[in-house]
Amino acid sequence: MNDPKDTTHAATLRASTEVLTRGFDPRLSLGTARPAVFRSSTYVFSSPEAAERAFSVASGRSRAADGENVELIYARLNHPNAQIVEDHLTPLESGARAAAVFNSGMAAIMTAITTFALPGESIVYTVPLYGGTQHLIHQFLEPFGLRGFPVPAGDEAQLDGAIRAAPNLRIVFLETPANPTLLMTGIARAVETARELPHRDADRPPLVFVDNTFLGPVFQHPLLHGADLVLYSATKYLSGFSDLLAGAVLARDPALIEQVKARRVIFGNILPPDECWMLDGRLPTVTLRMNRASKNAQRIAEHVRTHPSIERVHYPSLFEDPGQIRIRDAQCDYPGALLSLELKGGKPAAFDFLRHLRIARDAVSLGGVETLVCHPKTTTHSPLSAAELAQAGVGDGLVRISVGIEDWRDLLRDFEQALNKL
Repeated sequence: MNDPKDTTHAATLRASTEVLTRGFDPRLSLGTARPAVFRSSTYVFSSPEAAERAFSVASGRSRAADGENVELIYARLNHPNAQIVEDHLTPLESGARAAAVFNSGMAAIMTAITTFALPGESIVYTVPLYGGTQHLIHQFLEPFGLRGFPVPAGDEAQLDGAIRAAPNLRIVFLETPANPTLLMTGIARAVETARELPHRDADRPPLVFVDNTFLGPVFQHPLLHGADLVLYSATKYLSGFSDLLAGAVLARDPALIEQVKARRVIFGNILPPDECWMLDGRLPTVTLRMNRASKNAQRIAEHVRTHPSIERVHYPSLFEDPGQIRIRDAQCDYPGALLSLELKGGKPAAFDFLRHLRIARDAVSLGGVETLVCHPKTTTHSPLSAAELAQAGVGDGLVRISVGIEDWRDLLRDFEQALNKL
């Protein structure tokens, strides 16, 4: 097999090949064609010098040289399955050179934010935002002195103003498309505005984070638009079967990931070996799954848009606002598999719609092979205040649909029969 550290060889391969070949060496795994699970909490050093070197690198006192094989220490710090899945995940994210995996998407977000933002600094973020992230910022981080400033998704002028006005700005956090309204925010413009700021500390300019869970890594590539970090709930499309929790952070600059991993060591929230092994087995099919689900969602959205029980369909291929169309065309390859319906009749209509579904399931989460539908105002976004819900555009009649890979005609019939009963 080619040397996994041979970057000349790797540069000639496409992502769909690298996800099956990069990094993993069967010679280090008794010749297994696919990675095995390494269930060990501690690792034996080849020499005292190797142990000293491993701790020096792990503590951040020194950096590993290119191609250096730094020995493993303890599974809370790193382990073979984490290294393998991070190697295979990296080429899937266009522009990425390093990745770190976590035991949930929230663990990835919390670790990334607390790695780079300090008390007295601030975060500008777009809304609507995943409820857990917004809750983290306001209920957990702000009491420690970190300030959060929400900006409506898609309002580029207001985002520019917030970036320029936020005191000691450290992070611009974009979720695009937004959850659950699918509003898009221009990544390149946010990056440009953040880069123009005069920095109080030239070594610590503001960083742009993008939660790419809805469209990545297949349909949207934030790092190519200048973002510093891309974050995922890998529970969703990267895994795709609604049976494990995982998170990931990726970057162009490996030094940023090294800092994130150092904080991961303190928190102890690395993804365990079994989950790493499971996730690694799903990565080669993520493009196939997302393409099928996206085609299904587009067909369904375009068929139900005129149903008399629907006030509005939120879906990228149906955007009417010129600004949203411009952002979509500039940074998205395909519209993805998430859509939201605003139903006439508010909460009673939304609940009746959920009650009458036969194929789609009433459940939170998204990105699985099965179709899931939920009522965000009373579930995923229920911790938000009335003012926050209004600002985010999350109303009583809104339902979010994560379209799976079933036959789209069966799903369409299911949605239509539920709509017809409203």
